[in-house]
Amino acid sequence: MDIIESANEVLEIEAKSVIDLKRSVNDDFVKAIDILYNCKGRVIVTGMGKSGHIGRKISATLSSTGTPSYFLHPAESIHGDSGMITKDDVIIAISNSGETEEIKNLLPLINRFGVKMIAMTGNKNSTLGKAGDVTLDVGVEKEACPLNKAPTASTTATLAMGDALAICLLKKRGFTAEDFLMFHPGGALGKGVIYKVSDLMITGEKLPVIDETENFIEVIKFISDKKLGMAILTDENGLMTGILTDGDIRRTLIKESNVQNLAVKDVMTKNPKTVLSTDLAAKALHLMEKYSITTLAIVDENKKPVGVVHIHDLLKAGVA
Repeated sequence: MDIIESANEVLEIEAKSVIDLKRSVNDDFVKAIDILYNCKGRVIVTGMGKSGHIGRKISATLSSTGTPSYFLHPAESIHGDSGMITKDDVIIAISNSGETEEIKNLLPLINRFGVKMIAMTGNKNSTLGKAGDVTLDVGVEKEACPLNKAPTASTTATLAMGDALAICLLKKRGFTAEDFLMFHPGGALGKGVIYKVSDLMITGEKLPVIDETENFIEVIKFISDKKLGMAILTDENGLMTGILTDGDIRRTLIKESNVQNLAVKDVMTKNPKTVLSTDLAAKALHLMEKYSITTLAIVDENKKPVGVVHIHDLLKAGVA
């Protein structure tokens, strides 16, 4: 095998896959830009496997160039994380085949929320291709892999299309060099090097703190009122003992036949992830992304709850 020849062949195939994408820069592309530009919420990017890795990069690029975005794992979404989606958001769903089961399972949820969806697929006639409000064709003639199996040219093409979307949005928003520097102080992405958790956390009356001995049903009502998707449970000394999340509620309703007299402490998540208010916001975001946490409890040195931070607020602030 000639190493240099093989490497050049890969680069030629992938370069061609990107150039060929010009066919997809058409009215559908313009419509996708309009949908993203007019999004009042966040741009949620989702994809499985290699498409998921590419999706994370596209989401990061959008966020750092003026379009608030986050990545949503489709498998996690159908097990509770879909609560992160709001009617003001826009979905970018990525699947080369357009038939990825986890993405297909997410489609009914997207329809139920009534949010706009931009499909990025190599098969416009697939389930995903037909479901998108706009479908961008990122198909390639062949992969750089000699077996034509490993995602190579297709992932390169998808990433390039994501960059095209991000840069067109940057220009349409009039995103300036000063804006870019604000999101990238000292060459570090985002404002994570500046913000502390205390700068962005929710406190006071909005804080969802309730006694661990409360009735399970009452705590569900409490969570609904606070609108943060979770409650912080405390003992008689006001120290945090656990949390109750939407996921805990679902699991309890499935497992327990009678919840009317159930104490919330019996079904709460004990020893949840927390951070201190003095920690960097970037640390909180890293923890939330690693463990798929939407809302994180903030405690002091004695484990007394002092606030919560929502991933939307971190992303809105440009933390990365």
